[in-house]
Amino acid sequence: MKDVLKYTNYHQYIADYYAEKKAKSAFTWQTFTRAAGFSSPVFLKYVSEGRSNLGEETARQVANAMGLVGYEQDYFVEMVKFGHAKTDEEKKSIFNRMLAIADIHKVRVVEGESFRFFEDWKNPVLRELAPAMPGAKPLAMAHACRPEVSAAEVSETLNFLVKANLLQKDKDGNYTQTDKIVTSGPMNFAPLALRGLQRQMGEIALGAIENVPQDERHFSGLTLGITREAYKKIVQEIADFQKRVIAIATSESATDEVYRLNVQLFPMTKKSVNKG
Repeated sequence: MKDVLKYTNYHQYIADYYAEKKAKSAFTWQTFTRAAGFSSPVFLKYVSEGRSNLGEETARQVANAMGLVGYEQDYFVEMVKFGHAKTDEEKKSIFNRMLAIADIHKVRVVEGESFRFFEDWKNPVLRELAPAMPGAKPLAMAHACRPEVSAAEVSETLNFLVKANLLQKDKDGNYTQTDKIVTSGPMNFAPLALRGLQRQMGEIALGAIENVPQDERHFSGLTLGITREAYKKIVQEIADFQKRVIAIATSESATDEVYRLNVQLFPMTKKSVNKG
């Protein structure tokens, strides 16, 4: 069975645990559920399918039934809390506790490095900037950033990017990208991580209106009356447009500056406009 610390979705872990036990013995949902102290013979089956949920106390019951002890049980309970957290701040706090447990026990949570990457605007910016400034020291990179950051923050970010295999550093101290593009992929927490990054980038964009010369930035917008079907078509058009932008950016190996492109499409009215 794969280490519980490599999961971020407790429903999936329970499903995988059952599937492995079932493959090796005459294990049943009724047997599993009874061992966890529940009366319904299908309760954990429903949990594995996402149709029912666990609370903190029932999470420990299930963890015991699966033989999880110590830090494994603590991680499983945090995973349950993460699955039901209501706010971004709560989710972020819980996920960081999960990562801390994994780090202590030298287990790499694959999604954890992606979460950390999208958690801070400095990560994508320095991933682009560092290869464009061969031989540059952290202080020089710090002065090149908008908004300006400290050399210590640059060093910390570069160390993370190398550790996460998002940058490679050669013997001369030069950086290269391991992949040209980084995407969020099918992360369980993608909305959480990306909302935080988009919020930061939105705030930086507001500052750029005042602090960046007009011939070095482009801001434009449209206010439209649309249907739900038109909304879906526009979203697809934006996705296609972003692919074309990526193709233009990656067609050249050189970098003069690091830019951020924000594309937002959001409602300015409520859905009741045409009702009544």
